[in-house]
Amino acid sequence: MDMDFHLMRFEWAGGPSHIGAGVARVARTAEAVGVKTLSLMDHFFQMEAMAPAEDPMLEGYTALGFIAALTQRLRLRLLVTGVTYRHPGLLAKIVTTLDVLSAGRAELGLGAAWYEREHKGLGVPFPPIAERFERLEETLQICLQMWSDDNGPYDGAYYRLAETLCSPRPVSAPRPRIMIGGGGEKKTLRFVAQYADACNFFGEPAQAAHKIDVLRGHCDAVGRNIAEIEITALIHAQPDWSADDVTRAAEAYAAVGVQTITATAIGPDPAAMLEGAFGKAIERLKSVEPRPL
Repeated sequence: MDMDFHLMRFEWAGGPSHIGAGVARVARTAEAVGVKTLSLMDHFFQMEAMAPAEDPMLEGYTALGFIAALTQRLRLRLLVTGVTYRHPGLLAKIVTTLDVLSAGRAELGLGAAWYEREHKGLGVPFPPIAERFERLEETLQICLQMWSDDNGPYDGAYYRLAETLCSPRPVSAPRPRIMIGGGGEKKTLRFVAQYADACNFFGEPAQAAHKIDVLRGHCDAVGRNIAEIEITALIHAQPDWSADDVTRAAEAYAAVGVQTITATAIGPDPAAMLEGAFGKAIERLKSVEPRPL
Protein backbone atom coordinates (compact mmCIF):
# COMPACT_ATOMS: atom_id res chain seq x y z
CA MET A 1 0.00 0.00 0.00
CA ASP A 2 1.23 3.49 -0.86
CA MET A 3 0.85 6.82 0.90
CA ASP A 4 0.30 10.22 -0.72
CA PHE A 5 0.34 13.47 1.25
CA HIS A 6 -2.14 16.33 0.83
CA LEU A 7 -1.14 19.80 2.03
CA MET A 8 -4.29 21.82 2.75
CA ARG A 9 -3.22 24.71 4.99
CA PHE A 10 -0.37 27.21 5.22
CA GLU A 11 -1.04 29.36 8.29
CA TRP A 12 1.37 27.18 10.30
CA ALA A 13 4.30 28.61 8.31
CA GLY A 14 4.16 31.92 10.19
CA GLY A 15 3.31 34.50 7.55
CA PRO A 16 3.88 35.15 3.84
CA SER A 17 7.66 35.54 4.09
CA HIS A 18 7.93 32.08 5.67
CA ILE A 19 5.53 30.08 3.51
CA GLY A 20 8.11 29.29 0.83
CA ALA A 21 10.57 27.83 3.31
CA GLY A 22 7.81 25.90 5.05
CA VAL A 23 6.49 24.35 1.86
CA ALA A 24 10.05 23.50 0.80
CA ARG A 25 10.63 21.63 4.06
CA VAL A 26 7.36 19.71 3.72
CA ALA A 27 8.14 18.72 0.12
CA ARG A 28 11.68 17.60 0.83
CA THR A 29 10.59 15.69 3.91
CA ALA A 30 7.76 13.99 2.03
CA GLU A 31 10.16 12.80 -0.63
CA ALA A 32 12.71 11.64 1.94
CA VAL A 33 10.25 9.47 3.87
CA GLY A 34 8.81 7.81 0.77
CA VAL A 35 5.58 9.68 0.02
CA LYS A 36 4.56 8.83 -3.56
CA THR A 37 2.58 11.95 -4.51
CA LEU A 38 2.30 15.39 -2.95
CA SER A 39 -0.95 17.18 -3.66
CA LEU A 40 -2.27 20.67 -2.98
CA MET A 41 -5.80 22.06 -3.16
CA ASP A 42 -7.02 24.07 -6.12
CA HIS A 43 -8.55 26.93 -4.19
CA PHE A 44 -7.95 30.66 -3.99
CA PHE A 45 -9.70 31.15 -0.63
CA GLN A 46 -9.26 28.71 2.24
CA MET A 47 -12.28 26.43 2.61
CA GLU A 48 -14.60 27.80 5.27
CA ALA A 49 -15.32 24.31 6.60
CA MET A 50 -11.60 23.94 7.30
CA ALA A 51 -10.54 27.40 8.51
CA PRO A 52 -11.36 31.08 7.89
CA ALA A 53 -11.51 31.98 4.20
CA GLU A 54 -8.94 34.71 4.92
CA ASP A 55 -6.28 32.16 5.88
CA PRO A 56 -3.39 31.90 3.38
CA MET A 57 -3.96 29.87 0.22
CA LEU A 58 -1.52 29.39 -2.66
CA GLU A 59 -2.32 29.11 -6.37
CA GLY A 60 -1.85 25.41 -6.95
CA TYR A 61 0.08 25.06 -10.19
CA THR A 62 2.52 27.84 -9.34
CA ALA A 63 3.20 26.09 -6.03
CA LEU A 64 3.66 22.70 -7.73
CA GLY A 65 6.23 24.25 -10.07
CA PHE A 66 8.13 25.51 -7.01
CA ILE A 67 7.98 22.03 -5.44
CA ALA A 68 9.09 20.36 -8.68
CA ALA A 69 12.33 22.36 -8.60
CA LEU A 70 13.05 21.19 -5.05
CA THR A 71 12.46 17.46 -5.54
CA GLN A 72 13.45 14.62 -7.83
CA ARG A 73 11.04 11.71 -7.30
CA LEU A 74 7.90 13.15 -5.74
CA ARG A 75 4.87 13.03 -8.01
CA LEU A 76 2.86 16.27 -8.24
CA ARG A 77 -0.90 16.84 -8.39
CA LEU A 78 -3.75 19.12 -7.42
CA LEU A 79 -6.51 17.38 -5.51
CA VAL A 80 -8.29 18.41 -7.58
CA THR A 81 -8.23 21.09 -10.28
CA GLY A 82 -11.56 22.92 -10.48
CA VAL A 83 -12.82 22.68 -14.05
CA THR A 84 -14.14 26.25 -13.96
CA TYR A 85 -10.83 27.95 -13.15
CA ARG A 86 -8.82 27.44 -16.35
CA HIS A 87 -9.70 27.04 -20.01
CA PRO A 88 -9.17 23.35 -20.91
CA GLY A 89 -6.57 24.03 -23.60
CA LEU A 90 -4.55 26.17 -21.20
CA LEU A 91 -4.97 23.59 -18.43
CA ALA A 92 -3.52 20.88 -20.67
CA LYS A 93 -0.61 23.20 -21.46
CA ILE A 94 -0.04 24.01 -17.78
CA VAL A 95 0.04 20.32 -16.77
CA THR A 96 2.28 19.53 -19.74
CA THR A 97 4.72 22.26 -18.71
CA LEU A 98 4.84 20.90 -15.16
CA ASP A 99 5.36 17.40 -16.53
CA VAL A 100 8.20 18.45 -18.83
CA LEU A 101 10.03 20.50 -16.21
CA SER A 102 9.63 17.79 -13.55
CA ALA A 103 10.83 15.01 -15.89
CA GLY A 104 7.49 13.24 -16.02
CA ARG A 105 6.12 13.66 -12.49
CA ALA A 106 2.94 15.66 -13.14
CA GLU A 107 -0.58 14.31 -12.84
CA LEU A 108 -3.91 15.92 -13.70
CA GLY A 109 -6.43 15.85 -10.89
CA LEU A 110 -9.78 17.19 -12.07
CA GLY A 111 -13.21 17.82 -10.60
CA ALA A 112 -16.39 19.80 -11.23
CA ALA A 113 -15.54 22.63 -8.74
CA TRP A 114 -17.88 23.73 -5.97
CA TYR A 115 -16.68 26.71 -3.88
CA GLU A 116 -19.12 29.44 -4.91
CA ARG A 117 -17.67 32.14 -2.62
CA GLU A 118 -14.27 32.17 -4.30
CA HIS A 119 -15.86 32.12 -7.75
CA LYS A 120 -17.96 35.16 -6.93
CA GLY A 121 -15.16 36.81 -5.00
CA LEU A 122 -12.69 36.66 -7.88
CA GLY A 123 -15.16 37.05 -10.72
CA VAL A 124 -14.96 33.49 -12.02
CA PRO A 125 -18.18 32.26 -13.70
CA PHE A 126 -19.97 29.60 -11.64
CA PRO A 127 -22.38 27.67 -13.89
CA PRO A 128 -25.05 25.32 -12.52
CA ILE A 129 -23.78 21.93 -11.45
CA ALA A 130 -25.17 20.09 -14.50
CA GLU A 131 -23.23 22.42 -16.79
CA ARG A 132 -20.07 22.06 -14.70
CA PHE A 133 -20.21 18.30 -15.20
CA GLU A 134 -20.68 18.74 -18.93
CA ARG A 135 -17.69 21.06 -18.97
CA LEU A 136 -15.75 18.48 -16.95
CA GLU A 137 -16.29 15.82 -19.58
CA GLU A 138 -15.34 18.16 -22.42
CA THR A 139 -12.20 19.18 -20.51
CA LEU A 140 -11.19 15.53 -20.12
CA GLN A 141 -11.71 14.98 -23.84
CA ILE A 142 -9.69 18.08 -24.74
CA CYS A 143 -6.76 17.14 -22.50
CA LEU A 144 -6.68 13.63 -23.90
CA GLN A 145 -6.76 14.97 -27.46
CA MET A 146 -3.97 17.46 -26.75
CA TRP A 147 -1.86 14.64 -25.34
CA SER A 148 -2.45 12.49 -28.43
CA ASP A 149 -1.21 12.67 -32.01
CA ASP A 150 -4.39 14.46 -33.04
CA ASN A 151 -3.67 18.20 -33.41
CA GLY A 152 -6.99 18.87 -35.10
CA PRO A 153 -9.97 20.87 -33.88
CA TYR A 154 -12.26 20.12 -30.98
CA ASP A 155 -15.87 21.20 -31.30
CA GLY A 156 -17.89 20.81 -28.13
CA ALA A 157 -20.96 22.41 -26.64
CA TYR A 158 -18.90 24.73 -24.43
CA TYR A 159 -15.38 24.70 -25.83
CA ARG A 160 -14.22 25.05 -29.42
CA LEU A 161 -10.53 24.74 -30.22
CA ALA A 162 -9.27 25.35 -33.77
CA GLU A 163 -6.20 23.17 -33.17
CA THR A 164 -5.14 21.09 -30.20
CA LEU A 165 -1.41 21.60 -30.66
CA CYS A 166 0.67 20.82 -27.57
CA SER A 167 4.43 21.17 -27.99
CA PRO A 168 6.54 20.03 -26.25
CA ARG A 169 4.74 16.78 -25.62
CA PRO A 170 4.49 15.47 -22.06
CA VAL A 171 7.38 13.39 -20.76
CA SER A 172 4.98 10.99 -19.01
CA ALA A 173 4.16 8.06 -21.26
CA PRO A 174 1.73 7.79 -22.84
CA ARG A 175 0.49 10.98 -21.08
CA PRO A 176 0.13 12.41 -17.56
CA ARG A 177 -2.05 10.28 -15.31
CA ILE A 178 -5.59 11.53 -14.72
CA MET A 179 -7.35 11.45 -11.35
CA ILE A 180 -11.01 12.43 -11.08
CA GLY A 181 -11.99 13.55 -7.60
CA GLY A 182 -15.32 12.95 -5.91
CA GLY A 183 -17.71 10.08 -5.44
CA GLY A 184 -20.87 11.08 -7.32
CA GLU A 185 -22.37 7.78 -8.39
CA LYS A 186 -24.14 8.78 -11.60
CA LYS A 187 -21.65 11.05 -13.33
CA THR A 188 -18.35 11.31 -11.45
CA LEU A 189 -17.72 7.58 -11.18
CA ARG A 190 -18.89 7.06 -14.76
CA PHE A 191 -16.24 9.58 -15.84
CA VAL A 192 -13.67 7.70 -13.76
CA ALA A 193 -14.52 4.48 -15.59
CA GLN A 194 -14.34 6.18 -18.99
CA TYR A 195 -11.38 8.51 -18.63
CA ALA A 196 -9.35 8.23 -15.42
CA ASP A 197 -6.33 6.38 -14.12
CA ALA A 198 -7.21 7.08 -10.48
CA CYS A 199 -10.02 8.24 -8.22
CA ASN A 200 -10.16 9.67 -4.70
CA PHE A 201 -12.81 8.91 -2.10
CA PHE A 202 -13.78 10.70 1.11
CA GLY A 203 -15.48 9.09 4.07
CA GLU A 204 -15.17 5.92 6.11
CA PRO A 205 -13.95 2.57 4.69
CA ALA A 206 -17.52 1.29 4.37
CA GLN A 207 -18.35 4.27 2.16
CA ALA A 208 -15.27 3.62 0.04
CA ALA A 209 -16.33 -0.02 -0.34
CA HIS A 210 -19.73 1.10 -1.63
CA LYS A 211 -18.17 3.56 -4.08
CA ILE A 212 -15.84 0.84 -5.37
CA ASP A 213 -18.84 -1.39 -6.07
CA VAL A 214 -20.55 1.45 -7.96
CA LEU A 215 -17.37 2.13 -9.93
CA ARG A 216 -17.11 -1.56 -10.79
CA GLY A 217 -20.58 -1.38 -12.31
CA HIS A 218 -19.60 1.60 -14.46
CA CYS A 219 -16.41 -0.18 -15.55
CA ASP A 220 -18.41 -3.24 -16.55
CA ALA A 221 -20.76 -1.02 -18.56
CA VAL A 222 -17.91 0.50 -20.59
CA GLY A 223 -15.90 -2.72 -20.85
CA ARG A 224 -13.04 -1.69 -18.60
CA ASN A 225 -11.22 -3.65 -15.89
CA ILE A 226 -11.55 -1.80 -12.59
CA ALA A 227 -8.07 -3.07 -11.68
CA GLU A 228 -6.69 -0.51 -14.16
CA ILE A 229 -7.83 2.31 -11.86
CA GLU A 230 -5.90 3.31 -8.75
CA ILE A 231 -8.28 3.60 -5.79
CA THR A 232 -7.22 6.24 -3.27
CA ALA A 233 -8.89 7.55 -0.12
CA LEU A 234 -8.32 10.59 2.06
CA ILE A 235 -7.63 10.26 5.78
CA HIS A 236 -7.41 13.20 8.18
CA ALA A 237 -4.71 12.54 10.77
CA GLN A 238 -4.82 14.43 14.06
CA PRO A 239 -1.64 16.01 15.45
CA ASP A 240 -1.45 13.43 18.25
CA TRP A 241 -1.72 10.40 15.96
CA SER A 242 1.04 7.81 16.20
CA ALA A 243 2.35 5.54 13.47
CA ASP A 244 0.05 2.85 14.90
CA ASP A 245 -2.98 5.13 14.43
CA VAL A 246 -2.02 5.91 10.82
CA THR A 247 -1.35 2.25 10.06
CA ARG A 248 -4.66 1.07 11.52
CA ALA A 249 -6.57 3.68 9.52
CA ALA A 250 -4.78 2.68 6.32
CA GLU A 251 -5.31 -1.04 6.91
CA ALA A 252 -9.05 -0.48 7.26
CA TYR A 253 -9.11 1.06 3.78
CA ALA A 254 -6.85 -1.63 2.33
CA ALA A 255 -9.34 -4.23 3.55
CA VAL A 256 -11.98 -2.85 1.17
CA GLY A 257 -9.66 -2.45 -1.84
CA VAL A 258 -8.12 1.02 -1.43
CA GLN A 259 -4.57 0.94 -2.79
CA THR A 260 -3.28 4.36 -1.72
CA ILE A 261 -4.15 6.51 1.26
CA THR A 262 -3.88 10.26 0.93
CA ALA A 263 -2.90 11.51 4.36
CA THR A 264 -3.39 15.04 5.63
CA ALA A 265 -2.04 16.67 8.75
CA ILE A 266 -3.85 19.42 10.62
CA GLY A 267 -1.43 20.98 13.05
CA PRO A 268 1.45 23.39 13.52
CA ASP A 269 4.18 21.30 11.88
CA PRO A 270 3.21 19.01 8.97
CA ALA A 271 6.85 18.23 8.22
CA ALA A 272 7.24 16.86 11.75
CA MET A 273 4.25 14.56 11.16
CA LEU A 274 5.97 13.32 8.00
CA GLU A 275 9.23 12.75 9.87
CA GLY A 276 7.39 10.93 12.65
CA ALA A 277 4.08 9.10 12.40
CA PHE A 278 3.65 9.20 8.62
CA GLY A 279 7.21 8.21 7.81
CA LYS A 280 7.10 5.24 10.18
CA ALA A 281 3.71 4.18 8.86
CA ILE A 282 4.94 4.28 5.25
CA GLU A 283 7.50 1.60 6.04
CA ARG A 284 4.83 -0.60 7.61
CA LEU A 285 2.39 -0.12 4.76
CA LYS A 286 4.85 -1.54 2.25
CA SER A 287 3.82 -4.99 3.50
CA VAL A 288 0.06 -4.29 3.46
CA GLU A 289 -1.69 -5.85 0.47
CA PRO A 290 -5.00 -4.18 -0.46
CA ARG A 291 -7.97 -6.42 -1.11
CA PRO A 292 -7.93 -7.40 -4.80
CA LEU A 293 -10.46 -5.58 -6.93
